[in-house]
Amino acid sequence: MCGRFAITLPTDAMAQLFDAAPANALPEVPNYNVCPTTQIHVITGREGERRRLGAMRWGFLPSWYKSPTDGPLLINARAETIAEKPAFRAACRERRCLIPCSGFYEWTKDESGARLPWYIQRADGAPLVFAAIWQDWGQGEDRAPTCAMVTTGANDAMGRIHHRMPVILEEADWGLWLGEEGKGAARLMRAAGEEVLRFHRVDPKVNSNRASGAGLIAPIPA
Repeated sequence: MCGRFAITLPTDAMAQLFDAAPANALPEVPNYNVCPTTQIHVITGREGERRRLGAMRWGFLPSWYKSPTDGPLLINARAETIAEKPAFRAACRERRCLIPCSGFYEWTKDESGARLPWYIQRADGAPLVFAAIWQDWGQGEDRAPTCAMVTTGANDAMGRIHHRMPVILEEADWGLWLGEEGKGAARLMRAAGEEVLRFHRVDPKVNSNRASGAGLIAPIPA
């Protein structure tokens, strides 16, 4: 799964990378501690000539939720069951999106049970791009988009830290996932190759969702 991540790419660089028109109100960058229920950067399919770079709540809200706390917090959707779950199946068919980030955090535990955070990023230094789905929630002026990342079983390297990982998309697959290139997006919901990612230990201060700053992703001895 993925429960926290960092985004350091400037907004104009994101817009250029995805050939997307940016919305007026977007989350501030850099942010080294992006947490669930906050607004995050999301790319949706082409509207005319360009895709759209907008903001969505990280935490998918099904249409039947009467409030954001009316059920479980749905920040991830499992690739294995996404097409069957009532909360996700329509979005999986009709409302797929991309979530960019610079890296994400996962945790292991030491012998005493203390949580040890790791920072995971692309080995080539490029931004990570996660497969995701979205859903408008609410009524009238209060209607707002919400989203969840798609996850799958971890590859062997990532499995040493966590048994799940986000579905990571290569640039050649962005259009297919967004529905711009017909059907077949289901085949993209698989683990990335072991060579795609690298990871290092970081300071436990990131265990707090109030922590901030570039020091959160700085390596420390494992």
